Amino acid sequence: MSTSGRSQPKAAGERAYHWVKERILDGRFEGGLLLSEGEAATALRLSRTPVREAFLRLEAEGLLRLYPKRGALVVPVSAGEVNEVSEARLLVENHAAASVIAAGDHKVVADRMAEVLAAQRALDLPSETARFSALDREFHALLVEAAGNRLLIHFYSGLRDRQVRMANSALHRTPGRHKAILSQHERLCALLRDGETAAFADQLTEHISGTHGELLDH
Repeated sequence: MSTSGRSQPKAAGERAYHWVKERILDGRFEGGLLLSEGEAATALRLSRTPVREAFLRLEAEGLLRLYPKRGALVVPVSAGEVNEVSEARLLVENHAAASVIAAGDHKVVADRMAEVLAAQRALDLPSETARFSALDREFHALLVEAAGNRLLIHFYSGLRDRQVRMANSALHRTPGRHKAILSQHERLCALLRDGETAAFADQLTEHISGTHGELLDH
């Protein structure tokens, strides 16, 4: 049996997985929506088998909840999830900021974060909201990675999907939110560059609570 023959089902499953997941994370498939295997299979021009496998993977990741013979429910973002992600991010990102400042690397890291901020400013919103959210995550991940703690980097990478989904949801619900994010990102860069650990922590709290708070208010 050829290796290409064996890889075709796997490739179809990966395609279905990424297609559905992308739409959940960017908000096209909103929380509470009921998806059907048949509709997804038709859209992708695939059989139901790879779609079913994709649904199972996404259920394991907590993004879908499967109901036999009915479909797959897109799991809404809960208040508990928002609060837990906020708390985890504040702990990790504040630790990272303190670490790079203590190591004397804060100016270099702030300059790298400013480059991501410039890319965010150049986007055409709202058509590029998904790209804006991805860059938002990159902005913060740069800081965590610069601190160099491999365990924390691995932990933080596990928050990626939730971060991107929450950012997209907040931006869709409050169209003007991106202006506040850009302003706060600029302030975070300035405070990190100046080595202001306590002020950075205060600004980060305002920044994260502002974005995540949009989800709790609806």
